[in-house]
Amino acid sequence: MNLHEYQAKEIFARYGIPVPQGALAASPEAARAAAKQIGGEKFVVKAQVHAGGRGKVGGVKLVEGFDAVEEAAKKMLGTRLVTKQTDAKGLPVNSVWVEKPSNIARELYVSAVVDRSRERLVFMASPAGGMDIEEVAEHTPEKIKSITVNPSCGLQPFQARELGFFMGLTKEQVDQFTKIMTGLYRVCTELDASLIEINPLIVTAEGNVFALDAKLNFDDNALYRQKAIADMRDPTQEDERERVALQYDLNYVSLEGDIGCMVNGAGLAMATMDIIKLHGGQPANFLDVGGGATAERVTNAFKLITSSPDVKAILVNIFGGIVRCDLIAEGIIEAVKQVGLKVPVVARLQGTNMEKGQEMLKSSGLKIIPVSDLTEAAKTVVAAAKTK
Repeated sequence: MNLHEYQAKEIFARYGIPVPQGALAASPEAARAAAKQIGGEKFVVKAQVHAGGRGKVGGVKLVEGFDAVEEAAKKMLGTRLVTKQTDAKGLPVNSVWVEKPSNIARELYVSAVVDRSRERLVFMASPAGGMDIEEVAEHTPEKIKSITVNPSCGLQPFQARELGFFMGLTKEQVDQFTKIMTGLYRVCTELDASLIEINPLIVTAEGNVFALDAKLNFDDNALYRQKAIADMRDPTQEDERERVALQYDLNYVSLEGDIGCMVNGAGLAMATMDIIKLHGGQPANFLDVGGGATAERVTNAFKLITSSPDVKAILVNIFGGIVRCDLIAEGIIEAVKQVGLKVPVVARLQGTNMEKGQEMLKSSGLKIIPVSDLTEAAKTVVAAAKTK
């Protein structure tokens, strides 16, 4: 689950991580009032969306005067912001963050992420922060340094100092940075954050270090014990089908193709999408119905897939290990009837009672094409999508 910048900064402030003074506004008039509350002559107006790269597409504006703040907010609010991290439709701008500008001397980068391969929390830092951090990672990776935290002893001060001196901070600034790192570590461990990114982490002309931007992602599997975080969710920033999938307890990701995929198991789902691509098709989604592919779960999965108007055919690829193939076939038939599918369905069942399951699908009288071989299934569904 992602948070907006303003929400992340509120959390940062609670954990002793310094952030600029700012206020949230959902209307141009509220933006003007926020600027008056902050005080001063210059202000930064930031569109609040769950995506990076806002500054390159007009989502961050440095303005002077209350009228300019109101005008900038008016141009942003109610629009959809398209960045390198969104699809072509972009994300809706429902609020803006009005902030006091900072006297920036240097822009740095720091992040924390759970590395599943190492089973550790990893911090990364770079002296070359800012809008082009992706290019830094690609072309000058030596400017990025990482440290791994052992969970048995936690983040150690010497590790924070190591990153601070790597970024060229003075001793006084390294002390400030160490406090920031300690706060970030607590956010990860106490709130179950899976990703934290501050880009840029700035050094001001006065020599102070603080977070100019903030990005926070949380582990969905831990939200049951993080109610305050879960209540911060903004459904307007999420794909509608992905949001519904969470309610159905299905793993679903929208893609831009025209072949719907329903598979049990994430690895098999990835392989299924690969073989569809191999034979000239484009998957419309990733969908893992899990090990227990019951009639109810299959029905909900079909509803999700067919809610996309782009889907022209569906490939069902189920391994009947936990549940027998004849029971899965029964669920598919019931689901197709209930949903009223009008697109062809290619179904591949493997496992216990697969022959019986395939026969049930074949004799159902519905637009279901049973196939035993995965390559044949991929070719069949690609052809069906092209002729639809």
